Amino acid sequence: MTTLHSPSRRRALIALSLVAVAPLSHAAAGPRAAPEFVGIDTWLNSAPLSMAALRGQVVMVDFWTYGCINCVHVLPHVVQWHEKYKDRGLVVTGVHTPEFAHERDTSNVRKAIQRHGIRYAVAQDNKFATWNAYRNRYWPTVYLVDRSGELVFSHAGEGAYDEIERTIQQLLG
Repeated sequence: MTTLHSPSRRRALIALSLVAVAPLSHAAAGPRAAPEFVGIDTWLNSAPLSMAALRGQVVMVDFWTYGCINCVHVLPHVVQWHEKYKDRGLVVTGVHTPEFAHERDTSNVRKAIQRHGIRYAVAQDNKFATWNAYRNRYWPTVYLVDRSGELVFSHAGEGAYDEIERTIQQLLG
């Protein structure tokens, strides 16, 4: 008979917990080409970008929305990585995908960009086209793309900042 405190039950619960958390931060299961930015309504801080034109650079794609507190907590790190590594070949692109109707308003997105000191390109993805192309599921999610255009890393949610930065450094060489 298995009791609430039995070792086998604890092992099973630990295993289930690890399975639930594992997909949130990982190197991509296998290389796949980074999807293009598609269905973008507006580009802010930049002319339109494309993955094809960014080949040869390391690209960070950050899915966020200004009303998400977890996204707001991650933004200072993304801003810092942009400033720290832009001259070494890192291109940061924010993909603002709204969770609520008021987050679709470009003037509200512009205000959030100013408020958070974002100087990198931000794609306004109101139709969720780029979100769906990446098969994204969470706000915030950071993807890293290597110089050959392959998705090599993703992390959903807050945290893993040291791991993300180490991966950026490795990709930049």
